[in-house]
Amino acid sequence: MISIFVQNINYGIITFIGTMLTFAATCFLLHKAKDFLPQDQGREFAHDGKLSAGKPRGAGFIFILVFAVAYILFGRINTERLIYVVLIVASMLTGYLDDCAKNPWGEYKKGLLDLLLAVMTAVTYINFNGTRLIIASLGVDINLHPLLFGLLIVVLVWTSINVTNCADGVDGLSGTLTIITLTTIYIMIDMQGGDADFSYSILLFIVCILGYLWYNATPSRMLMGDAGSRAMGIFIAIAILKTDNPIMYIPTAFVLIMDGGLGLLKVALLRFLKIHIFKNTRLPLHDHVRKKWGWSNTQTVFRFSIIQIIISIALLYSAIALAL
Repeated sequence: MISIFVQNINYGIITFIGTMLTFAATCFLLHKAKDFLPQDQGREFAHDGKLSAGKPRGAGFIFILVFAVAYILFGRINTERLIYVVLIVASMLTGYLDDCAKNPWGEYKKGLLDLLLAVMTAVTYINFNGTRLIIASLGVDINLHPLLFGLLIVVLVWTSINVTNCADGVDGLSGTLTIITLTTIYIMIDMQGGDADFSYSILLFIVCILGYLWYNATPSRMLMGDAGSRAMGIFIAIAILKTDNPIMYIPTAFVLIMDGGLGLLKVALLRFLKIHIFKNTRLPLHDHVRKKWGWSNTQTVFRFSIIQIIISIALLYSAIALAL
């Protein structure tokens, strides 16, 4: 008993030091690497998109690599968690190569790569965790057919990658929303007595985003690019899977879904079914509120974040009430 107590104390010290070093390394390396990152070309159709032209882009390459190294060094890594780290880094690299490309990759090429990563995530999760689905609010605790559950995971991962990517367009927005979403998921896992060793990866990931936000708060000095947004998206999907209830992705990432997802839905319906929706709404929503409603970048980040925080508080309170 004493030995276990001492081991826990030692691991607590290691994780504390690791967390502080991770933040410091993120800030230091982002500062040093800014001159080596590709420069943003500005986005032609985004509101004030040209203002980002010339800024270092692809900072996600730095803070995701810092996360991967830090988790391997300071976390209790096993085969499953190591595969997740590899998948997160792979998602980052697909985004970074697009950030560096003179001609941006096509939507279908990126979509196919996202699909491949989603399938690999599904296979990994099912292999190590099974196909159990728990919806406490409905009293559901079942084991789904592996193919059905695998399809559900693929849809979740692909959606999360692309929704988070589309929500990246305002200084500090997607990073802040991701922190709120991951913090909510961390609390949910802790309340359930879930995988504490995986939970530490959530804390490290949040710390790395905070290091990036040090330079990305309005007015930003650098941008995460697809390298950051795509990696954040796949990590959110993996984290929500560890709650045993992937449906919780909807409330925990509600603002990300609404901001980035409505644009994906609009384009898909128009392109494949010739159905035109939201004709008077500029998408992503962060462009609509800035151009149509006159919100500043800071107001957009704060108000979108406030909405997600309120949803997260209500979600966590309902979970506590159910447990009583």
